[in-house]
Amino acid sequence: MFSSHDGLCTIGDLAEHAGVSVKTVRFYSDLGLLPEASRSVGGHRRYAPDAVERLDMIRSLRGLDLPVPEVRRVLDEQDERDGAGAGGVLEDAVAGRLRLLGSELAALRWREAALRLVQECPPAERPGRIRLVGAVGTPPNTASLARFWRSWLPPRMPARSVSAFLEAAVPHPPDAPRPAQVLAFARLHAFVTRPCGGEGAGSCQPRAHGVAGARASAVLYAGLAEAYDQAGRELRRNAAPSPGEALDGFVDAYASTYGTRDTPAFRRALADGLAADPRVDPYWDLTAEVISAPDGLREPTPGSAHDWLLAALDAQVETATGPGDARGAGPAGGDTGKNGRGTHHP
Repeated sequence: MFSSHDGLCTIGDLAEHAGVSVKTVRFYSDLGLLPEASRSVGGHRRYAPDAVERLDMIRSLRGLDLPVPEVRRVLDEQDERDGAGAGGVLEDAVAGRLRLLGSELAALRWREAALRLVQECPPAERPGRIRLVGAVGTPPNTASLARFWRSWLPPRMPARSVSAFLEAAVPHPPDAPRPAQVLAFARLHAFVTRPCGGEGAGSCQPRAHGVAGARASAVLYAGLAEAYDQAGRELRRNAAPSPGEALDGFVDAYASTYGTRDTPAFRRALADGLAADPRVDPYWDLTAEVISAPDGLREPTPGSAHDWLLAALDAQVETATGPGDARGAGPAGGDTGKNGRGTHHP
C-alpha cells in the first residue's frame, strides 16, 4: 500500500491515507491504541500498512461513543484472535452502551414531558408545578414509594412477601411519559414523602398491623394478591362488583389469617372492619394515572381491586339474611379476631 522501500509510512502519510489529521494519529498513538512499527533515524514515527485498517476501527468504535478503555479491550481481543471477527468484549461493550443510551433517552423524555407540563399550565400555577416536578429525578426512581410501603406493611413480614407486594404496588414509570403521567408521578412522590400522619398520607403503621406475626402477614398478603388478581380480571371486563370466586378468596384470606370460619356473620364483621381501616386512595388514583394507556384506559391496581371486592362484599352483606349478630364475630370496627389481628386496606 505504501510506496516506501520498507513498506512503512510516516505519520503524515498515514493521516492522509486515513483522511484524518496528524494530531489525531498522534493522539491514538500516544494512548497506545495505534502501535508504531518503528522509528526513523531522526526519531519519526513509522507505521505498517495494517495501521490504516486499525485506525479506521478505532475511529468507528469511538464514533459509537465507546470510551477509550473499552476500545482498548476490543482491540486487544481482536489482536488475540488475529482479527477473526468480533468477540465477546465487543458484544459486551455495545450492550453496555445501549443500556446507558436507553437510560439517557428515558431521562430526556421525562425532562421533555416535564417541561411541556410547565409550559402548558397557567402562569400562576407554574412556580408550584416546577417545585413539584423538580423534586423528582429524571428519569425518576421508585425508592420513595418502596419506603412508604415498607413503613406501612406489617412488621416482621417475610422478605419474599414484601417483594411480591412491592412489585404489585409500586408503579414502574413509563419510558415515554405524557405530561399528565409526569404530574401524577410527581404528586405520588409528594404524597408518600409527607411526614407520617400528615394530611392524606395516613399513619405510617396501621393499627391493624401492630401485632401481626410473620406467618399471619404472609398468609394474608398471599391470599389478597390472588384475590386482587382475580378482581383485576373482572375490572378489565367492566364487571359490576358481585359475589364469586374473587370475593370468596378475598374473605378466605382474612378468615385464614384470623383462624376462623367464613360465615355470614364474619363477612358482615369484615365489611365493617374494612370500612373503618386507614385508606390511601390518593396513592392508587395517582398510580392508575401513572400506568394509564395513551387512550386513557386505566389498568387495575391493588387499590381499585380492593375497592371492587369491598363493594361486592358490602352488596352481599346488605342482602344477606344469615342468623347471628355480626358485632363481635370478627374484626368489626377495628377489633381483633383470634390472632389479635385487625383488618387492613392496602
